[in-house]
Amino acid sequence: MDGDDGKDDGDHDPYAPARAAFDRGEFESDPVRVAARLDAADPLSGFADRFAVPDDRLYMDGNSLGPPSDAALASLDRAVEEWRGLLIDGWTDADPPWFGIAERLGASLAPLVGADPAEVVVGNSITVNLHTLVGTFLDELRAGNGPDRDGHAAADGDWNTGTTPAVLVNELDFPSDHYAIRAQLRQRGIDPGEKLRVVESRDGRTIDPADVETALDAHDDVGIVYMPTALYRSGQLFDVARIAEAAHAAGAYAGFDAAHSVGAVPHAFDDAGVDFAVWCTYKYLNAGPGSIGALFVAERHHGLTPALAGWWGHEKETQFEMNMTYTPADSAGAWQIGTPPVFAAAPLAGAVETLREAGIDRIRAKSLALTDFLIASVDARLPEVAVGTPRDRDARGGHVALEHPAGERLSKALSDRGVVVDFRPPNVVRVCPAAPYTAFADVLAVVDRIEAILDSGAHEAYTVSEGGVT
Repeated sequence: MDGDDGKDDGDHDPYAPARAAFDRGEFESDPVRVAARLDAADPLSGFADRFAVPDDRLYMDGNSLGPPSDAALASLDRAVEEWRGLLIDGWTDADPPWFGIAERLGASLAPLVGADPAEVVVGNSITVNLHTLVGTFLDELRAGNGPDRDGHAAADGDWNTGTTPAVLVNELDFPSDHYAIRAQLRQRGIDPGEKLRVVESRDGRTIDPADVETALDAHDDVGIVYMPTALYRSGQLFDVARIAEAAHAAGAYAGFDAAHSVGAVPHAFDDAGVDFAVWCTYKYLNAGPGSIGALFVAERHHGLTPALAGWWGHEKETQFEMNMTYTPADSAGAWQIGTPPVFAAAPLAGAVETLREAGIDRIRAKSLALTDFLIASVDARLPEVAVGTPRDRDARGGHVALEHPAGERLSKALSDRGVVVDFRPPNVVRVCPAAPYTAFADVLAVVDRIEAILDSGAHEAYTVSEGGVT
């Protein structure tokens, strides 16, 4: 095909025009026509009708909170009706029973992260899951137990108990991750000022994986490497396998915060050698505000006693014998703590089914095409705006960080003009054209409105706030 004209090239790549424009850095023909051709050829176009997005809004904030799908709402309604009709018998007689909801939903998520069903469970919240998992593996290190990964001499399962373990993070992490890790270090009498080691960014936007490797070479006390799969501000996608390889080569566990990628990017945690991971379900998984958290623990670590033990992590066969001795489940389910909140979990069943029907590989292909289209449009039309997200597709997650000196004012002006985005200090407007419900024409409309705002100076009428929800 000739690129932007949208002609058939064998139907094997419906998004070729977007990639072609991105690779050239410009559109050779009318971008309106390109968007129309892309939307007409999009195999996922029909999924937008399954999501509740107001007709008068351009919703570009699914990286923060995804919209409800019909299936997610139906799952929630079904749980409410089961409560109404069954009361306590819902734990055993609901269809399916509530009692197994955490393991069942974990199994449904497992294909999205490349894991076995027993390695994934839902429960708690993302930060609670981080607390219990980091705490668990710090305890393992202090007991002399390292990651024990085949093929890695340093990860031979032995840890020098005379060495106080450090945790390696990076300076662009979501702050809550550092809060939790610092707390777990303090609770073990470890000074975070000495043992929370931070990889610095070279450009304020991204983390070079070589700098993670350099930090591991420089410090022989790192017992846990904890990185995001994607940075929350810039959207940089990490090479999970490379980070895990480096961690194990240094004798450290490899853990990840996958909140900003699960549901938008396919993962292969088992193949990559990941030890543990946590994520939320309200972003790209579209399970609703405050929906239940999720976690992954590699099978080789099953049977450990979690740092935060609770009765719902007990082995299911004897859970209701009410023994005072805790026996952890021999699965990721051991890291559950309290009774699962059914209403916070129920929408996930329908939400995941919708995503699985769409196909995570097709979602990723369209997501890259949408961000290709967005970046090419910004480059062509918005000289005042810089793109802070990596242009390398392998290093790009599901959203694009648009940088402007008046980013907060711009985000407010967009909101008043029907475009839902969010602002992250100091200058980033995050735009997320989520694949299941965003059209290429929507992306073009967002760029149109940004251009109109900047050309008119309309954003200058807005004031800068001192906090609040964005």
